[in-house]
Amino acid sequence: MEDYVQAYSAQLPALLIVLFTLNIPAAILTESSLSFLGAGLEPPSTSWGLAVVRGKKYLFSEPWLSIAPSVAIMIVVMAFNFLGDGLRDVLDPYLKEQ
Repeated sequence: MEDYVQAYSAQLPALLIVLFTLNIPAAILTESSLSFLGAGLEPPSTSWGLAVVRGKKYLFSEPWLSIAPSVAIMIVVMAFNFLGDGLRDVLDPYLKEQ
């Protein structure tokens, strides 16, 4: 029994780090989606979803007002996904055996 506890206690920090980095994109997408729909942060606060909504009415005259926050959301979400995937590859002992 002690062997199992020792094995899991050695893997627990790596597992938590990977789970944390893979859950951040979900939180970012949830917050920005709720703000875009009007159910998130209120207008005095700063949010990428609010920035996309504010730029929506100028979409045909100044499209970068909506495109820039959308691209920023995409880049940050992809960066955290790549970071979590890379950390999983480095810290997962089962992948090291293969």
